[in-house]
Amino acid sequence: MYRMKEDFVSDWAASAAGTLAVMKSITDEKMDTAIVEGHNSLSWLAWHLTGTAAIFGQIAGLQVPAVERGAGTTPVHMAEIVAKYEEINEAYKREANQWTDEQMSEEIQAFGGKMMRGKFLRLLIDHQTHHRGQMTVLLRQAGLIVPGVVGPTREMQAK
Repeated sequence: MYRMKEDFVSDWAASAAGTLAVMKSITDEKMDTAIVEGHNSLSWLAWHLTGTAAIFGQIAGLQVPAVERGAGTTPVHMAEIVAKYEEINEAYKREANQWTDEQMSEEIQAFGGKMMRGKFLRLLIDHQTHHRGQMTVLLRQAGLIVPGVVGPTREMQAK
């Protein structure tokens, strides 16, 4: 749980940068790569993270752009997903810096109950990390370059 605004702002910046690096490694030709047919694809995961960042931000009280969700709404080009994620990330940078430390302990309505904002935001980071890990496996499966998010990858060490 975050108790200080700066802790969340710092973690979000690092998490978003890693997520953007992974998203930017996905080509349009490999967007539909999934572990098996009909399972979550790279594009679905990227759009899911984009939408989740928007929804979590709005629930937490930030003014962030909405994302159209539902069947058939996933963009057909990675550049569109990346652009929307970047737009949401910029809103996080701008908006979250206006919070106070005290607001991290405030209870907000989330998941049908009340939860401290700092705990809710920790779930956002954890959720993003989980799906980003899935995406790095799919990147390798697709034959794409896996960026170093929290350390060097095999490709980076080979240089």
